[in-house]
Amino acid sequence: MNIHSYTSPAQETGPAKAPILIVPYMWLGDFVRCHTVVRLLRAREPDRPVDLLTTETAAPLLDYMPGVRKGIVCDLPRNRLAFAAHLALAVRLKQEGYGQALVMSRKWKAALAPYLAGIRVRTGMFGEWRVGLINDLRFGERRLPRMIDCCVALASPAGAAAPADLPLPELVVPPAEQQAWRRRRGLEAATGPVVTLAPGAVGPGKAWPVAHYAELARAVAAEDANVWIIGGPREKALAAEIVGVAGERARDLTGDDLREAILALSCADAAVSNDSGLMHIAAALGRPAIAVFGPTSPWHWAPLNPLAAVLEPPPTTTCPTCGRSGCTDVRHRRTADVAPARVLDAVRGVLDGLTP
Repeated sequence: MNIHSYTSPAQETGPAKAPILIVPYMWLGDFVRCHTVVRLLRAREPDRPVDLLTTETAAPLLDYMPGVRKGIVCDLPRNRLAFAAHLALAVRLKQEGYGQALVMSRKWKAALAPYLAGIRVRTGMFGEWRVGLINDLRFGERRLPRMIDCCVALASPAGAAAPADLPLPELVVPPAEQQAWRRRRGLEAATGPVVTLAPGAVGPGKAWPVAHYAELARAVAAEDANVWIIGGPREKALAAEIVGVAGERARDLTGDDLREAILALSCADAAVSNDSGLMHIAAALGRPAIAVFGPTSPWHWAPLNPLAAVLEPPPTTTCPTCGRSGCTDVRHRRTADVAPARVLDAVRGVLDGLTP
């Protein structure tokens, strides 16, 4: 296990007050959502540093999150206690002198290292027998319908109402870094708009079929747009299939460094994705994101940031999963039922709106 700090020099600040540690959910989309919490905290106490616990995978996001001082990088083992690893993390946290930890996850293990580090105020929702590990317990989680609502409640004074307008997650990539990345990847000479495709997804049924992505890529490339396929190593085979259909205007930009996907998205004119972490990253970058939803609810899981289009399966008389008439279970919906022509129309709508 590797534990270290990850500080962006441009965001380094002096510890005017005891800093706050956010222990976020580590899925990429949820990690991005937590920037709303950072912005709330910094608006209330602008001189108080805010750090995030992060994994190696998510750490590059911190370079582009305004208001974050540093990340504490630690990949804790899953599915086992690994007490020694939590103790080592606690030693690292104690060195930072945190005055408060906001523990977003309900898992009791998420609160263990802040407790062992002796962080004075440890705020979290009641659950999983965490009394003691969490000493600033908040209640009423069941009345908060979305994950972000719970996170905002933890970031607010006890009993305070949530702000009427939540600040949106924001990722900012400097233009000079975009240009250097395009030169490094041999993309600076590419002409025409850029459409990124993110075919990866975590969870059953959330991925739009790769054949649909390939059909979309071929149509987009035929209209003189550049197609960049992004994602992690698991999407390498998907990217190869899409490139094989779309031709020379398509590029496989998948890899094991999230920074590459962040930079590609920051350069995109349109971004097509499943309900995934890259959807949240595109939206937080302010890029026109077109999201394909199937067995998940956009109201619960779409970014706070506006999306260019949310595409869901059309209603059917007979449920394609259970066969019942009038089924309203969102978990039974299939991304495959979102036709490529609908996604292509959404992409065209975005590209047609580009300033000449």
